[in-house]
Amino acid sequence: MQADLSIILPEIVLSVYALLALLGVAYTGQDRMAGPLVWLTAGLFTLLAVWIGASGEGTRTAFGGMFNDDGFARFAKVTILVSAAAVLVLGQDYMSRRGILRFEYPLLVALAVVGMMVMVSAGDLMALYMGLELQSLALYVVASLRRDSAKSTEAGLKYFVLGALSSGLLLYGASLTYGYAGTTLFSGIIAAADGQAPVGLLIGLVFVISGLAFKISAVPFHMWTPDVYEGAPTPITAFFATAPKMAAMGLFARVVHDAFGGVVADWQQVLALLSLLSMFLGAFAAIGQTDIKRLMAYSSIAHMGYALMGLAAGTVFGVQAMLIYMAIYVTMNVGTFAFILSMERDGQPVTDIRSLALYSRAEPGRALAMLILLFSLAGVPPLLGFFGKLYVLRAAYEGGLAWLAIAGVVASVIGAFYYLRIVFYMYFGEEGTGLQTGRSAVQWLFLMGSAAVMLLGIVNMFGIEAMAQAAAATLVN
Repeated sequence: MQADLSIILPEIVLSVYALLALLGVAYTGQDRMAGPLVWLTAGLFTLLAVWIGASGEGTRTAFGGMFNDDGFARFAKVTILVSAAAVLVLGQDYMSRRGILRFEYPLLVALAVVGMMVMVSAGDLMALYMGLELQSLALYVVASLRRDSAKSTEAGLKYFVLGALSSGLLLYGASLTYGYAGTTLFSGIIAAADGQAPVGLLIGLVFVISGLAFKISAVPFHMWTPDVYEGAPTPITAFFATAPKMAAMGLFARVVHDAFGGVVADWQQVLALLSLLSMFLGAFAAIGQTDIKRLMAYSSIAHMGYALMGLAAGTVFGVQAMLIYMAIYVTMNVGTFAFILSMERDGQPVTDIRSLALYSRAEPGRALAMLILLFSLAGVPPLLGFFGKLYVLRAAYEGGLAWLAIAGVVASVIGAFYYLRIVFYMYFGEEGTGLQTGRSAVQWLFLMGSAAVMLLGIVNMFGIEAMAQAAAATLVN
């Protein structure tokens, strides 16, 4: 038992911190502590990321195989913790100026992150479900944090109702899998499904994939995404677009390779279809959007399609490509949302992309950084986003899915239109009332830092390539 507890020590530390902090603020004046709690939570996330990244080696399992501590889980956890810390710090000024920074916010984010860390380490269907629900229940509340806003309340309610539906699908799939495999452990399921899986087990797999597809907002389980992105306060939208996406993709990879790695051909076609639909819906639906948060929602749907393309390859290189893509995607999104958070007029947030008309004249530095990030999101060479797409396209081609790789290139060209339209407004739009220049040094720092990573990362990707390769090798064997 002591060995098991030492393996899950980072999760225990974070859980105990959240519970003690919750008790502490109940006695010390609640919302007055919100600001310090944000910085304290972000600091703890960063320390845990360093701890997990530096101390972990090899593969260990806890609780009879229900929890895995391997290279894949550690890579995903470091990405989740760093992105969650960045988003917390990024949105603190925005939320405090609008009176919506409550002590619950950083603590709910901390509990959601615990759920994400359990998700990417799950070695059992029950551990998977516990992590997923801990993450989801915290996110439902966070989405509707702005109590006086009808849109925020609507976002939380839609997310909750559709999330309950996805949980139902996942549980039904898990029960079918258990019925045919006789166990909920991934190691037992892969033994039962090796070579030729029973039809009932494959139906269970399809239901599990459907439940997980909701969490990454893959088509046709994407319907909640635009409304939740638009309705939730912008810092919370930034959180939705980063850490939970990495956690859900990590869980997706864990399930298909750890539990169903023996029947790759059976789930490969399902993932390829989800990838194809997500890429094209995300590309076409974003064209008509004028609200930048809704545009980023459809952008995230398309990007999850590209990440799924790597996973659909069913190979070690495919998982490596997916991890590289997600690390780059999260970095791009942190910078992009740093810019969106700075968009305001008369102290009020602005999300209409037409308000960026000739923004480059007032803020040439910020406009240039945003241009780099948008080009990277579109996959324009030689920026880092291009290499992310190149990896997943190559993985699909080498995995025998050349048609999917070609479709990915076509979808990428279509999707470039809506990113370039924002650039057009910033540099060539008609002069209007304009936006106020940014006030937050933290937002400026993240925007410039993210843009710099997109430029400088093309040299050696800051070592992410080798780390992703080692992580993928521990998952697929």
